[in-house]
Amino acid sequence: MLAVRDLTVSVGPAAKSVDIVSDVTFSIDKGEVLGLVGESGSGKSITSLAIMGLLPTPGPQVRAGRIELDGRDITELQPWQRVEAGAGRIAMIFQEPMTSLNPVLRIGDQIAEAVRVHDGTSGRAAQERVRELLEMVRIPDAAVQLAAYPHQLSGGMRQRVMIAIALACRPQVLIADEPTTALDVTIQIQILGLLRELCDRLKMAMLFITHDLGVIAQLVDRVAVMYGGRIVETSDVAALFGAPGHHYTRALMDCMPGRTSERRLRPIPGQAPRPGTIAAGCVFAPRCAAARDVCREASPPRIRVADRHEVLCAFPLGFGRSL
Repeated sequence: MLAVRDLTVSVGPAAKSVDIVSDVTFSIDKGEVLGLVGESGSGKSITSLAIMGLLPTPGPQVRAGRIELDGRDITELQPWQRVEAGAGRIAMIFQEPMTSLNPVLRIGDQIAEAVRVHDGTSGRAAQERVRELLEMVRIPDAAVQLAAYPHQLSGGMRQRVMIAIALACRPQVLIADEPTTALDVTIQIQILGLLRELCDRLKMAMLFITHDLGVIAQLVDRVAVMYGGRIVETSDVAALFGAPGHHYTRALMDCMPGRTSERRLRPIPGQAPRPGTIAAGCVFAPRCAAARDVCREASPPRIRVADRHEVLCAFPLGFGRSL
């Protein structure tokens, strides 16, 4: 349903551009949830904005690669062109609903605007569609809540409104960029369950972006691990937690409470690389305890360590062959 091929996003003038996302490749099938996980600054949100065509101008721009929605390349299309061409069936849920919703408009009006743009309906038909969307995301007393302002709703309710707005265009692909970050644990579980249920019921492909491996374990079917603007490992979720292949993935897991026998958490030494500071060789080599001289000198190969499990590493935690 969604295929990203060798996506590279750069910032700066062409002669001195700096790649902040490099050669990112992944695909998501209908009804599948792919988790994109990594530290802050790894390029997750930039990747999602590039897919949506929402990169700021002037600012980062897609330099190379293809973004295919249901087989059609949408890389060169602006968001409004995607809607007019009928390729606008991709939606995004942003991180913080309070800053994404207009504080001076009632939530019913904000959802109705999305319905009018994508369905071309208005009046009573639009209001019926809005009520249907609110009921779909399990907002109680939907008819009453239509008249509420964002500040009158809880954080979990506001996030449900954001999901309803995203569903207004009947998306084939849904991108969720850390949608549960600001929510408490109980509400987070409810939102995750709702997203999984909607994905299964509506047969949507979903890209779920997070830095929380615990959320990844609960929700997704496959995982893409991102570091320094690159996908360093892709795997089915069970295989990833059972036998991670990249040293960065293992280091992320070791940061989770209860994953090791040590009483203290084991942080990853050093800092994530800043754009433009990445030298030759493996992007994780400066922080990797297993790095060798070749890791700092040559770009790592992509290794298949198991079926549907690929690692960008010269010396993975397993055995495989170069692709």
